[in-house]
Order: sequence, then structure tokens, then C-alpha cells
Amino acid sequence: MTVKKTLHLRSPSEQAEPAIKKKGRGWEISEKRLDALHERARDMRRHPTPAHQALADKFATANLGRYTFKRHAVIGSAIVDFGCHNLGMAIAIDEDDGSPIDARRDKSLEAVGIRVMRVKASDVLENIDEVLERIGAGMRMQAAKKRAAAQAHRAANPRQNYSRPKRPTNARD
Repeated sequence: MTVKKTLHLRSPSEQAEPAIKKKGRGWEISEKRLDALHERARDMRRHPTPAHQALADKFATANLGRYTFKRHAVIGSAIVDFGCHNLGMAIAIDEDDGSPIDARRDKSLEAVGIRVMRVKASDVLENIDEVLERIGAGMRMQAAKKRAAAQAHRAANPRQNYSRPKRPTNARD
């Protein structure tokens, strides 16, 4: 006698978030594709556009505190012009009009919590101070969002221990 198998579907409220995949450094990407992306990003860093170079020079001299922007960062299967891991923020410089591929990439990055800020290359070259003000405002907004999420997490999980190890007060003793 054979046992009849039935398919049981979970309701959307019961479904958990998908587990991190074991390949592609946490993303569902083959190692070969990931290596090709890193090689392409390395080549882009070697041959920057004028707008990218101007913004990179400003970031290099700016005091952004604990936040740093990495040039041509690989995030998932996308290469962004500047990426800040601590903030979960990416800056994309538009050399020409936005394409549907850019919109789809931005949507997929925002689905995993990366805020994408688009800046026109002509704005970077002509009025970089205004662009830096917009980026600073975006950074403050993203940092506030991260703080609010952390506070909500602490409130929802009061039994977790968030203490840090104490540092020695005088390291020379």
C-alpha cells in the first residue's frame, strides 16, 4: 500500500525570511560570477570617470566619522559607485539617463536594506558642494533610520545582553 503525499503550503504569516545561502559569500551568486564582479570593480577603480574621481577626492578628505564610502563596491550582484556598509547606503553616479536595469538594480538593493542615492555626473562636476549637502542629509536620514531600528529591536528583545567588554582605564599600568 502506498502512502499518498499531499502538499502543505504555509500561510504568508508563517513563512520565515529565507536563510542565507552558503554560496557567493551569503548571496545566491556563484563564486565565478562574484570573482568576475570583483575584477570588473577593480578595473573601474583603476579607470574612474571625472565625476567619480572628483567625488572620491572629496570623500577622501572629508571627516565622515565612523562612516566610510568604498569606491566601486560590490553589493550582491551589483557594483555601486560608492558604498557605505555601516550605513547600508550606496551612491550611484548617473553618467547618462537612468536605464530600466538601474531601476531594477536599485529595487533589488533596497529589498535587502541598502538605500540607493542617485546623483547626476554633471551635478558632481558643476556643483559638488550641493551634492555633498544632499549626501550628508541622506546619511543623517539613514543613520536615524538605523538607530530607530536598533531601538525597536532592543525594545522587542529586552532579555538580550547588549553590554560591551570594559576597556582598561589606563593601558600603561
